[in-house]
Amino acid sequence: MFILSLTYIKSNDEADRHMEPHMAWVREGYARGWFLASGRKVPRTGGVVLAIGERVAIEAYVAADPFTIHGVAEYEITELAVTTAVEGLEILKG
Repeated sequence: MFILSLTYIKSNDEADRHMEPHMAWVREGYARGWFLASGRKVPRTGGVVLAIGERVAIEAYVAADPFTIHGVAEYEITELAVTTAVEGLEILKG
């Protein structure tokens, strides 16, 4: 599993200008079966996506995020080897 932590490096106003295409990118990540959960950080300094898949494919997909392309946010990708999960979330164990 991967934790995709994005941090805004531009203003929230700039992020809002690119939010629609970014959210289309997020929806596509779900459609591909890679994204499991996502949302904004509180306070609003970026966001987090929980993802599964192959690291190379995830890295390439992050590079195609409109937030990345337009320099709105930077991503930190952390791989997590899940060993224990509540019933129903076994998919996280990869």
